[in-house]
Amino acid sequence: MLRYLPFLLVLAIWIFAFIDCLNTPENEVRKLPKLAWVFIVLLFGQVLIGPIAWFLVGRPRRNAPYGAQRPQERRWVAPDDNPDFLKSLGEEDERRRRDTGGGDDETPPPTGA
Repeated sequence: MLRYLPFLLVLAIWIFAFIDCLNTPENEVRKLPKLAWVFIVLLFGQVLIGPIAWFLVGRPRRNAPYGAQRPQERRWVAPDDNPDFLKSLGEEDERRRRDTGGGDDETPPPTGA
């Protein structure tokens, strides 16, 4: 059983590198086009050169320094920190004032009977 362990380990690393390469978006792959990395991982997988090269050179860095995000990457922003959201609130408030024709002192009429 132990004699099969190195073979299974190489196979597992090879399969993991191949699936990771396929699942990585094209715009995040480093140094070469994604298709070239797929061929490198497939052709040189049995000697671990392809998967090791993928992990060291081609795979996107997950621990990029703070603030060094990609331009196409969008991050969630809390509503009170989002200038677009705050602007829309001001525009909505202004529109409501124009529609009712009143100022800040008015209270809305009761809706019940």
